[in-house]
Amino acid sequence: MQQPYELTEAGAEAGAQATAGAARVLVVDDDPTVAEIVAGYLDRAGYLVDHAGDGPAALTRAAAHWPDLVVLDLMLPGMDGLEVCRRLRGHAPVPVIMLTARGDEDDRILGLEVGADDYVTKPFSPRELVLRVESVLRRSRPAPADRSFSSAGLTLDPGARRATKDGAELALTLREFDLLAFFLRHPGRAYGREDLMRAVWGWDFGDLSTVTVHVRRLRAKVEDDPARPRLIQTVWGVGYRFEPSGQGGQESRDGVA
Repeated sequence: MQQPYELTEAGAEAGAQATAGAARVLVVDDDPTVAEIVAGYLDRAGYLVDHAGDGPAALTRAAAHWPDLVVLDLMLPGMDGLEVCRRLRGHAPVPVIMLTARGDEDDRILGLEVGADDYVTKPFSPRELVLRVESVLRRSRPAPADRSFSSAGLTLDPGARRATKDGAELALTLREFDLLAFFLRHPGRAYGREDLMRAVWGWDFGDLSTVTVHVRRLRAKVEDDPARPRLIQTVWGVGYRFEPSGQGGQESRDGVA
């Protein structure tokens, strides 16, 4: 028997129809007040909004109407937000903004490690959340005019948002794809985490550990030996540099590897 969270053909078709018009956002939060406020702001911003109060309900809603983006609370009863994110991503790519009431950096990093594209810490400004939703969705839309480009065995097709390494397709999240595209477009130059935050995330402020985690995740997918990266190199005291030739040693001890 089909699991309630399995993406159906009807759900996929509904998601495609929503994408053609207003974007559909699934808000997952067990606090009805928070959910109502977030949904209200998103609705006024022109989004189609679904709501679920727990993990199983979120998976069921997503199967019925596949969202363009999920605003997902980390602390949910029964099935936490990390597991919900894993299961959603197991079916199809979908941008995720994680909500967390915790101030512990480890919890924020956990959300990024499972593939969240952004996160907002409670209490938060609903207007800021709407801006982050707009930013993530804007970057998730394909850019048909962009040509494909290749370097160091990596090929990216921005229009299809498809990346391959030596012909094998890479399973990249939205931000991982954008980060790799930026590196491939700017080889041989070192960029600080602040620079990458502005260029890839579109923000002039934010937790720079977001960049660190995404670089680590990206290395795990594109490097032959992620423990000794040759393509995405750490530059001591600066940040990171993409080196297509794979030459030049990894400059460690900078605290951002």
